[in-house]
Amino acid sequence: MSYQFITSATLPTRHGDFDIHVFEDPDGQEHVMLSTGLPVEEPSQSTDQPIPLVRIHSECLTGDAFGSIKCDCGPQLNTAMQAIQEHGCGAILYLRQEGRGIGLTNKIRAYALQDQGHDTLDANLMLGLPADARIYDMCGPMLAHVGVDAVNLITNNPDKVAYLSENGIKVIERIPLVVGITDDNADYLATKRDRMGHLFDKDFNTAVHLNK
Repeated sequence: MSYQFITSATLPTRHGDFDIHVFEDPDGQEHVMLSTGLPVEEPSQSTDQPIPLVRIHSECLTGDAFGSIKCDCGPQLNTAMQAIQEHGCGAILYLRQEGRGIGLTNKIRAYALQDQGHDTLDANLMLGLPADARIYDMCGPMLAHVGVDAVNLITNNPDKVAYLSENGIKVIERIPLVVGITDDNADYLATKRDRMGHLFDKDFNTAVHLNK
């Protein structure tokens, strides 16, 4: 697939200043990268340059914008942005894959089934949808745009580690991200751990926390 860089600008945020880069995929969908401390298309030659801290984050309107606590997406995004600013070198790859790739309408349909007692995986399957429809093909071109071929990856999802590793990007370290746990999303997180292979500590309370 071909991903086209469109434009970039400076984006001040409450976590600090980022460069915001927009990319377009072959279907015309726009994806965004926030970066700091990374030169565009010119990898640093300094041996003192830290390994970039990178988060691959799929769009979640309800969590990222509306503050939903049915999931941990909003806290994950904000914690990762803050951690990258403190590290001084890294990027958020914000992929337009709402609802693990099923889209906003189907995500809310799945929410309705969850309200009836079904877990997040079964809700998707009951709608005839895949458990996880996300792809990560755009991550390589986005990271190449800022000269990155090795990362410390902020994730609990082994699929993201595998994708980058299989596509020429070295994952030096996986950084667990366990934040935003509430009574409303504990079962959701347990389903991701027990049925989808995400790497959480059994009790969610002894893993490495970025915000400790």
